[in-house]
Amino acid sequence: MLNPLENYFLKQPEPQQSCMLFLRKWLMEQGLDEQFKYMTAMYYFKTKTFCYLSYSTKSNKLYVGFIKGHLMKHPKLEQEGRKQIKVIYLNPEKDLPIKTLTEIVKMAKKLY
Repeated sequence: MLNPLENYFLKQPEPQQSCMLFLRKWLMEQGLDEQFKYMTAMYYFKTKTFCYLSYSTKSNKLYVGFIKGHLMKHPKLEQEGRKQIKVIYLNPEKDLPIKTLTEIVKMAKKLY
């Protein structure tokens, strides 16, 4: 039987599912730990909440939200009325901007 985290990824529609599974593996390769909380995949750095991976069915958008985003400045990060979190939207039908994601993750890690 699948755990809630596995279920979360496998219930996503394609191409979002494949993209999220790749990002899941990539985020863990960055030294982050994964847990299923708040009905989404949450990632931790030094035991503190770092980011989360989500797909909004309302807006049909895949994104990574950074918990300390309000302390970060990057042209690809969007706040959109959130007080603390900034997100980077990803298009699962195009190549992922791994270089940009790497820059943002490195920037975020400096805040911990």
